[in-house]
Amino acid sequence: MSNCADPVGVFDSGVGGISTLGEMRRVLPSETFIYYGDTANAPYGTKSTAEVIRCVRGVVAELQRESIKALVIACNTATGAAAATLRAELDIPVIGMEPALKPASEIRHGGSILVMATPLTLRQEKFNHLMSLYGEGAVKVPCEGLMELVEGERWEEAREYLRQLLTRFDPKKVDAAVLGCTHYVFLKDMLRELLPGHVQIMDGNAGTARQLKRVLAQRDILREDGGGEIIFRTSGDEKTVLPLMERMLERT
Repeated sequence: MSNCADPVGVFDSGVGGISTLGEMRRVLPSETFIYYGDTANAPYGTKSTAEVIRCVRGVVAELQRESIKALVIACNTATGAAAATLRAELDIPVIGMEPALKPASEIRHGGSILVMATPLTLRQEKFNHLMSLYGEGAVKVPCEGLMELVEGERWEEAREYLRQLLTRFDPKKVDAAVLGCTHYVFLKDMLRELLPGHVQIMDGNAGTARQLKRVLAQRDILREDGGGEIIFRTSGDEKTVLPLMERMLERT
């Protein structure tokens, strides 16, 4: 039986989910979070659904050893591939993510919505259902290789990648850019420089943090006092990955 003092498990294929972690820390400052980056198996976005589920089960097994009270999938690709499976297998709440297409559709005024995501996210049934509901004017923009540039802190290469990517679109006719990968949130400032001021740049991090708070309160396992803590874990090389995680957290 979970209690308030137990940690919340958070994971991603790498460091992208730290953008979500930063938002959750702001919304839930008293919680302890254990963040697991599955860097040994990154990226998820070019794998098959079956491969992602296999990787995710390995991560969850590691986090369950820490007696987590809830699990946050801080990865759009892994949510689409594995959230339903995990909810069927686990007896703790599982909070996933989805690209912020619904809120983007609400601010659209005749222009297009660029949905930037990994190739697998854009192929998934979950995302295509979202498109059927809120996808008027939405354009799928697969960004293969962009996640790896963020993982490598290759910021100038990422800027050039985005600059070339955006030449395919008339910026005057774009109303919003949806960041459908948590890694891309670290590129928000670059996108603000590259896109006109009227373009809204949207991601799912705030909604995920609010949903986690709601679920913990409903289960009566919300920790509301005490100092929170963040603990990092990785399947990769701890000597290089853990300092990288610390640096990325400072950017949130």
